[in-house]
Amino acid sequence: MKKLIECLASVALGAGLLLAPNAAIGQETGRAQAASAAATAPAAATVHQVGLIDMAHVFKEYTKFKAMSESLKTEVQATDDEAKSMVQALQQMQAQLQSGALAEGSDQFAALEGQLVTKGTELETFRKMKQREFVRKEADIYKTVYLEVQDAVAQYARIYKYTLIMRFNRDKVESAENPQEIIASMNRPVVFHQAKDDLTDPILKYLNEQYGKTAARPATSAAPRTK
Repeated sequence: MKKLIECLASVALGAGLLLAPNAAIGQETGRAQAASAAATAPAAATVHQVGLIDMAHVFKEYTKFKAMSESLKTEVQATDDEAKSMVQALQQMQAQLQSGALAEGSDQFAALEGQLVTKGTELETFRKMKQREFVRKEADIYKTVYLEVQDAVAQYARIYKYTLIMRFNRDKVESAENPQEIIASMNRPVVFHQAKDDLTDPILKYLNEQYGKTAARPATSAAPRTK
């Protein structure tokens, strides 16, 4: 009997040794399958949040754009005044030639006529040069402001988790009057949006606040103290 019990115990021990590796192998296989399933599982769907901005309204109401445009307008006006002075000088020379005060064919007449041609060429060159300069400056203004708006939009999108921000026109179709405006309104890509999707006002407010902090202000001298 004692030998039988020892024999059975030996068999049971041997069976346990055989089952243990199989159980471990099963656990490792389960872990591998779970890891494989996690690796191949589709990523969680990204929640898309779309915002809209009326760029035309931002440019129109952005204080910095107004200031830069007014500065350029002042420069253009000064150039126009200078050109008018040059035109007046040419008119005076032309009138002198036509007055008969100088004999046609004389040295004085020829010299004045030559000056008239030279000054006329200078005026035309001046106009063309200034026109190119102002076109470039205007383009630089638009580029500068657009990049600032773009940067503000990107910051806003990162903070509030927007995945796409599109341009649109916030003017209502009902406000269109002439046929061209009506057709343009009907061709807008955005047909419907919720009020919260319009980010124009908060971005415009941010831009104006930032410009207000950095805009140059005239220095004011302190009033002298009285004893």
